[in-house]
Amino acid sequence: MARLRPANGGFERSAANSKIGRVTTVRNGLVRMARAWRALDVEQRRAAVAAVALLLTMFLPWYEKNVVVGTDLATDSVSAFGDVSFIEAAIFLVTLGVLLLLFYRAEQRAFHLPGGDGTVIFGAGAWAAFLLFWRVFDRPDVGDAGATVGIQWGFFLAFMAAGALAFVGFRLRTSHQVAEPTRAQDPTTKVEPTPLPTRREIPAAGQRRRRRPAGPDAPTEIAGQLSFEESQQQDDPPTERR
Repeated sequence: MARLRPANGGFERSAANSKIGRVTTVRNGLVRMARAWRALDVEQRRAAVAAVALLLTMFLPWYEKNVVVGTDLATDSVSAFGDVSFIEAAIFLVTLGVLLLLFYRAEQRAFHLPGGDGTVIFGAGAWAAFLLFWRVFDRPDVGDAGATVGIQWGFFLAFMAAGALAFVGFRLRTSHQVAEPTRAQDPTTKVEPTPLPTRREIPAAGQRRRRRPAGPDAPTEIAGQLSFEESQQQDDPPTERR
């Protein structure tokens, strides 16, 4: 009796298709980002660079943790994601919001923001700078007795990136060189089809009124007098249908 081998061809085929789908998704995303970068204005590109720089500084050392262990001093560097609080989360969300705003503007998405894009970007940079300034006085808790927390060089780079983002947003707000896309330029706008013109109702052949002959040979029409054809139509009795 022959042994039945498990059919693994279907699983391998589905795994290959899923891998191809992931590669295609990543490639399409990279193509969209490259196309969006080319479509941005100079000031918009500067705002994108400042936002990306602020996001990358969150992976750098922000804080320095010093703990006394016996007679030695142990030092450890902590990034922004090493001690996440409201301040770090707010800066992260503000940075992503600016990048999404610029990405959708590059794709000609039509939506209006209060004060314009420059005001929003300026507010985002100023808010991030204020949060970083507040973090200098309200440093994170380390949870160890006798431990102290200092500021590292990555924190200062983040403060500079936030200031640069606010400065570029102010330039966008005052220059008015970048106009918001219109609804017609938005590729996601749905255009309703134009309804077809309604056809006029054509009267039946029996309901058409005969046109009177015109010219010198036309019979003279007297007010209140019926023509021969109209009087004949009224005198003829209606025929019954069988």
